[in-house]
Amino acid sequence: MSTTTLARPRSPLIGRLAVASLTLGIFAIVTSEILPIGLLTSIGADFGVSAGTTGLTMTLPGIVAAVAAPTVTLTTARLDRRVMLCVLMAVLAVADVLAAVATSYWVMLIARVLVGLTIGGFWSIGAGLAGRLVPPQAVGTATAVIFSAVPLGSVLGVPAGTFIGDLAGWRTAFLVLAVLAVLVLAALLMLLPPLPARQVTSPRVLLDLLRTRGAAIALTATFLIVLAHFSTYTYVTPFLQDVTGLSAAAVSAVLLAYGIAGIAGNFLAGKATATRLRAAFVTCGCLIAATTLLLPSVGGSTVGAVVSLVVWGLAYGGVPVCSQASFIAAAPHAPEAATVIFTSSFQATFALGALLGGRVVDSFSVSTVMICGGLTALLMAASLWTLTKSR
Repeated sequence: MSTTTLARPRSPLIGRLAVASLTLGIFAIVTSEILPIGLLTSIGADFGVSAGTTGLTMTLPGIVAAVAAPTVTLTTARLDRRVMLCVLMAVLAVADVLAAVATSYWVMLIARVLVGLTIGGFWSIGAGLAGRLVPPQAVGTATAVIFSAVPLGSVLGVPAGTFIGDLAGWRTAFLVLAVLAVLVLAALLMLLPPLPARQVTSPRVLLDLLRTRGAAIALTATFLIVLAHFSTYTYVTPFLQDVTGLSAAAVSAVLLAYGIAGIAGNFLAGKATATRLRAAFVTCGCLIAATTLLLPSVGGSTVGAVVSLVVWGLAYGGVPVCSQASFIAAAPHAPEAATVIFTSSFQATFALGALLGGRVVDSFSVSTVMICGGLTALLMAASLWTLTKSR
């Protein structure tokens, strides 16, 4: 069966709308995952736990997603992908509702486990479906649109969720995401055609990919930069409130500025990866290192904090794009396998960063975690430049 053969004739518009529904689904998932960053203080106060302990709401989804990415993809490899995506989106809606009505911190953590399951499965399966939804000449653009949901969710989800949380409480923010998940589910049911399993990703394909030098370099760079970012950014709200002295409303505004800068960074990095992938990735690492290392000294003023967050957002907006491009470049013949490895490694490090950052915050201070993250980002930039110099 060719890549454009579907169960019934479909117009190009329906194909584009199907791609849009997948993009919105990944956006909802990423936003659900990172929403606690902007609401960390409120959630911790409601359940009576420290900022570091509240960081588990970020750690658990990442751990589960790292395991779910290869597990769900491999165990459901022969099932209709449309059915799997709809089931996973329904799970996300349940998870967000459960978080909104949680009466104890343990219930909240169960909800976050369900979010992690959805991330690993939906992201790995949905990201590679563009070729089955649009004509061949549009596959590249459609794939780029789907992956744009990752940085867009990262850079817009936190400020939007924080704004809603400040207006109506953090539980309302999760309810809004549950409604979004239901709307995406309806769109998937209406717009996606039957998508029976085609090329099955096997454990051998994943292992062969991991043995390549390109994948090893991509894993190293992704590990270090994601560790640096999420060990610090997870606790940026306590920093802005405790060190900079901003109100909750002001924090929302700063995070919005961060998000806007992140969108710009996403598109700038997207253009740069085609010809200057190494330079773009290293630049992102250097900028994140500079901002997090300087924050403890300049973040005491509003101007210093805002400028630092804007530059940080610009830099991080390019990280998922550069990381994904690095894995695809290492395995152009196996894009689904590359996506699985990217998802799993990104989420595992995301979880580790939030966990380690929480321990540093509880043991020392939120300023200390910024310095540790900055040094890690600097190590990423140096190692990536050195490892790829000969290439």
